[in-house]
Amino acid sequence: MEIKRSGTQASKKGPADWFTGTVRIDPLFQTTPPARVGGSSVTFEPGARTAWHTHPLGQTLIVTAGCGRAQREGGPVEEIRPGDVVWFPPGEKHWHGAAPTTAMTHIAIAEALEGKVVDWLEKVSDREYDPGVKE
Repeated sequence: MEIKRSGTQASKKGPADWFTGTVRIDPLFQTTPPARVGGSSVTFEPGARTAWHTHPLGQTLIVTAGCGRAQREGGPVEEIRPGDVVWFPPGEKHWHGAAPTTAMTHIAIAEALEGKVVDWLEKVSDREYDPGVKE
């Protein structure tokens, strides 16, 4: 048994290459092989979001606070709220983040395939994030 005590794992800033806006990543758990699942709590300040990305074995998000947005390629921008559970199947191109005026926190859970958890792609434009915005 292993217990990760609250406050013993350092928070990290979401890298600018993968995120727009201010994002804090708090690691929750990483397993060791043969297990391959890991999870983090991710907090997005208002307007912050991921870049487009995919996961080789999919991703589950559990929204814990605030109000956010998520979109899969070709689908509408969806509002997500505390208690919502979002599943992105393997290889599905998507993004997620906070609403324009409200922060959002979710727990992100994904499995590694041959050591890889995510493939980062291009940034989400302001128009993709908020279709009503004029660029």
